[in-house]
Amino acid sequence: MPPDQPHILVFDTAAAHCAAAVLCGEQLLAQRIEPMKTGQAERLLPLLEELLAGEGLVWTDLAALGVGIGPGNFTGLRLGVSAARGLALALGIPAVGITALEMRAPSEGQATITLPAGRGHAYQQHFEDGVATAEPEVIEASLAPEATAPDLHHMGLLVLARMGTASAAPAPLYLRAADAAPGADAPPVMLDAG
Repeated sequence: MPPDQPHILVFDTAAAHCAAAVLCGEQLLAQRIEPMKTGQAERLLPLLEELLAGEGLVWTDLAALGVGIGPGNFTGLRLGVSAARGLALALGIPAVGITALEMRAPSEGQATITLPAGRGHAYQQHFEDGVATAEPEVIEASLAPEATAPDLHHMGLLVLARMGTASAAPAPLYLRAADAAPGADAPPVMLDAG
């Protein structure tokens, strides 16, 4: 690979995994996908450092970062996006957010991508030649939890294509309310001291 090709690091923690890959230009150099329901916060940075070291790279060799912005697990999204924003700021490089739906959209033809959202719902978005033709939405559908990992190589190619365009820092894509419910306890009552 010619030395002028940019090195890109991509990662995703939006589902029950900690996944990351390193690319040099369009070539996938290394990737690792570790299934896990919890523990992404403790595992993400060591995983990224292991991938870089395995390719003889250091943080300052990177030209851009890519991060999965969801939709997905609330805590996982916040973790991944926060890490990407912090690393991008510290390294002075762009961080590009890629949705879970975009990661799975083919680059040619029309496609409707549907991912499980739990509780009898799914996330859905329509694409043509890899470009979204509608906003993502939540639909009623009972899908089994997704067993396939994100396509990190495709994610890296999307980051490579978007590197030169000015964009805002990545932000989580929330399409439905958080699963956490407010406490059931009544608020405290203030007594009049008078």
